[in-house]
Amino acid sequence: DGRLTFFPGNQTVDLPSINFMKRYGTVFLNAYTNAPICCPSRAAMWSGLFTHLTESWNNFKGLDPDYITWMDLMEKHGYHTQKFGKLDYTSGHHSVSNRVEAWTRDVHFLLRQEGRPMVNLTGDRKRVRVMEADWRNTDKAVNWIKEEAVNLTQPFVLYLGLNLPHPYPSPYSGENFGSSTFLTSPYWLEKVNFEAIKIPTWSSLSEMHPVDYYSSYTKNCTGEFTKEEVRNIRAFYYAMCAETDAMLGEIISALDDTGLLRKTVVMFTADHGELAMEHRQFYKMSMYEGSSHVPLLVMGPGVKEQQEIPNVVSLVDIYPTMLDIARIPVPQNLSGYSLLPLLCEKTESEVSSRGPRPSWVLSEFHGCNVNSSVYMLRTGKWKYIAYSDGFSVLPQLFDLTADPDELTNVAIKFPIIVNSLDKILRSVVNYPKVSSSVREYNKRQFISWKQSLGQNYSSVIANLRWHQDWLKEQKKYENAIDRWL
Repeated sequence: DGRLTFFPGNQTVDLPSINFMKRYGTVFLNAYTNAPICCPSRAAMWSGLFTHLTESWNNFKGLDPDYITWMDLMEKHGYHTQKFGKLDYTSGHHSVSNRVEAWTRDVHFLLRQEGRPMVNLTGDRKRVRVMEADWRNTDKAVNWIKEEAVNLTQPFVLYLGLNLPHPYPSPYSGENFGSSTFLTSPYWLEKVNFEAIKIPTWSSLSEMHPVDYYSSYTKNCTGEFTKEEVRNIRAFYYAMCAETDAMLGEIISALDDTGLLRKTVVMFTADHGELAMEHRQFYKMSMYEGSSHVPLLVMGPGVKEQQEIPNVVSLVDIYPTMLDIARIPVPQNLSGYSLLPLLCEKTESEVSSRGPRPSWVLSEFHGCNVNSSVYMLRTGKWKYIAYSDGFSVLPQLFDLTADPDELTNVAIKFPIIVNSLDKILRSVVNYPKVSSSVREYNKRQFISWKQSLGQNYSSVIANLRWHQDWLKEQKKYENAIDRWL
C-alpha cells in the first residue's frame, strides 16, 4: 500500500529502508497501478502500455513470452541484465480457479471464492526470515551484486521481484487455495505501532455499491468481524511490509558495501496494494486507495533528495523512465511518460519529445472477484470510477481531499464533474467497447475450457475455490452457467 511510504500511513510501522530512500531520494505521493492485480499490472509495467492495449484481462492472460520489455531494450543497448524472483507478466500462469472465476463473473450467482481472511503468528522473536523464498531471491541478488555487478565493465540493470507482502495461501479454503492468511513472526509484529492502526469505517451491506458487495461476498468478508480481528489483519499486514522493507535494505547495503550505491539508480514499487479490511474487503481487485495506490520511490545520481512529488503517476511510466535513464530513445507508442523531469527537475522538453505529461492516470480491472469491468481516472482531488458500459452500473466519484477514506460517493452531487471526467476517460479508452470485448472473451474462453474437459466438467468446476458454496446446490449453479452461455 503506497500510503505507507509517507505521512500519516508511515506512523503505523517502522520501514527504515523506505525512510532511507526518502532521505536520499524522491517519493511519489500519488503513484497508481494500471490494473490492481498481479499479472495485468506487471504486464503494464513491463510493456509501458495500458491494460486495454495489452489485453491482459485477468491473472491468466498477460503478455506473450517474447514481448519486448524495457529490460530487453536495455540489454540490446549494452546493459548487463539480471532478474531474480517473481516476474509474472506473461500469459498462462496462476490457478484454474483464477481464470474460471474471472470468465464466469457475468453469471448470475454469488459464490465465495476466497478463504475468510485470518492471521497466523509463527516462530518466536528470533524468527526473522518468515517468507523464505523471498529471502532466497534477495540473497541471490545480494550475491550477484557483490560477485558479478561489482566486476562489470558495462552498466547493469537488476530486477528483484518479491511476493511479500502478499497474503499467504490458505489450504483450508480448497483447490488452488485462496491466499487469505496474513502470516508473520513476533520479530516483525513488534515493528508495528498498534495504537496508530486505524480501524476502517464500513458501510452497511445494504448501502454498498453493487460491485463492492459482489467483491466483499466473493472475498468471504460479509460475515461478522470483531474490531480485534480487523486490527490484527491490518497489523499482520504491516508486519509483512516491515519484512519486505528489510529485503530492500539488503539490496541497498550490498550496493553500499561494493561502492555502487552512489552511481546506481534504485527504484522501489509494487504491482498493487492491499485493502487489509478497508471497505469490508481484503486483497486487491479494487480502485479504492488501499488496492490501487502503490509505493514509488527512486534514489540515485541526479535524483533530487528529500523530494515529495504530488503529481499523479502510474506503473506504465516506468518503461520510458528506465530508457530515459539509460539514454535510449523512447518509443512513441507508449501509454506512459518518463518520470525523469519530475525526479531531476528538468523541463519536459529537455527529456521528451512527446509533450507534457497528462494530469490524470488510468487504472482498469477485468478479472475475478469483480462482476464488471472497472475503469478509474484519477486527476487532482478527484477519483472517478466507471463500470461496464457506463449506464448499467452507476459510477462513483470521490473527493480525496475531503474524503480520503472514500466513504461518500458524490457522483450524483456533482454531475458536471462526472460528465467532464467521463469525457476524458472516453478520450483515453472506449470503455463500453472494451467491456463488451472482455465479456465476449470470457464466454469464448469458458466454452473452450468446458469443451476441453468433456465428461469431467462437472467434477472439475465443482471443486474449484468456490467448492464450499457450489456443492450445496451444484445443479443450480451449473444451470446458471448454461443460461449465461
